[in-house]
Amino acid sequence: MKAIITVVGKDKSGIVAAVSTKVAELGLNIDDITQTILDEYFTMMAVVSSDEKKDFSYLRAQLEALGEELQVKINIQSSAIFDAMHNV
Repeated sequence: MKAIITVVGKDKSGIVAAVSTKVAELGLNIDDITQTILDEYFTMMAVVSSDEKKDFSYLRAQLEALGEELQVKINIQSSAIFDAMHNV
């Protein structure tokens, strides 16, 4: 299983640490990650994977809950869907 996680919101310390900790707790590996600050906004994109099949509804709910705590928007989508969206 391979997926793309995006994080966007007002910049503050601890976002990367919290997201990477949650990703590890969910049994996912970060294969690649990029982040930047645009003006005062934090943006991050990570490619994550797992050898096991994962329940995307569960992953999404867990990451959205973390996003609410951090006051950022966190999204996860299958890399297959991401690839299909960008191959139109």
